[in-house]
Amino acid sequence: PTRDSWCPWALLAASPRGAGARRGGTPLSSPQQGELNSFLWTIRRDPPAYLFGTIHVPYTRVWDFIPDNSKAAFHSSSSVYFELDLTDPYTISGLASCQMLPHGENLQDVLPRELYRRLKRHLDYIKLMLPHWMTPDQRGKGLYADYLFNAIAGNWERKRPVWVMLMVNSLTETDIRSRGVPVLDLYLAQEAERMKKKTGAVERVEEQCHPLNGLNFSQVLFALNQTLLQHESLRAGSLQAPYTTEDLIKHYNCGDLNAVIFNHDTSQVPNFINTTLPPHEQVTAQEIDSYFRQELIYKRNERMGRRVMSLLRENRDKSFFFAFGAGMARVLLFYSITMIGSEMFGML
Repeated sequence: PTRDSWCPWALLAASPRGAGARRGGTPLSSPQQGELNSFLWTIRRDPPAYLFGTIHVPYTRVWDFIPDNSKAAFHSSSSVYFELDLTDPYTISGLASCQMLPHGENLQDVLPRELYRRLKRHLDYIKLMLPHWMTPDQRGKGLYADYLFNAIAGNWERKRPVWVMLMVNSLTETDIRSRGVPVLDLYLAQEAERMKKKTGAVERVEEQCHPLNGLNFSQVLFALNQTLLQHESLRAGSLQAPYTTEDLIKHYNCGDLNAVIFNHDTSQVPNFINTTLPPHEQVTAQEIDSYFRQELIYKRNERMGRRVMSLLRENRDKSFFFAFGAGMARVLLFYSITMIGSEMFGML
């Protein structure tokens, strides 16, 4: 069956208006609580601890589809932990500084001339299109195209090429139209602070940053070139994105733990493996994929799993709510089961 046939409210998720959207003039009702799929697992202890899978999209696109048991677990937990503490100014400044080229270099100094020109042309196109992509709601909140561009791409000429590659992937019409609303994990962090809960993180900025900066220069050039080729083809209408933010939202709201899509959202790194590539470029793509899989999935999960277990052992009298990316949460769950035993885990 198609996804929409077994998950009718996927159509609601596809609309930025969310629940209550219409299809062909007919109102669509929100799913009942019993129909919702949960991304919540419980660790059977007293008090309990919870592992919840999030998604990096505006919380308003998914909040109505998160079951009440997940929201109740969040409200009842005294401590809420995330991958990174996105409300901590040090985290934000650390993420910004690790993206910068060393020794005061500029991107123009390190990129091949033609690649730099293509990048600049693409960013000029984005800047031109931004006013047309913005929504009335964004304008009503006082957001302006120049402000949005500078918030996402400001100082891009000083950034390392790998971070520019990730930046280019975030400069799409869908992503621009979602700016101005907190993503789900940030919203949960803000709510936890408002409720005076203890908050924390199981990762340090450097641990997320250094693996991305660890690619060798030829791999980075390949990745940036492939990213630009893809976006240039999308602009020309000769390519359709294999999956979009809308696909991600549909899968999440339907409770579909699709490994390919959610691992992409968790790592924020595109997959460059493509059978149309020449053999030597396929080797490079495989090397990049293997490197990121090892650094951003396997090693990360082991490190995060050990820290989660340490927090639980050292705070046996406290309840915890761990909110991690849905793909990361699933892999971390299986890793944790091997460490402490499946009898402690159950899916709510």
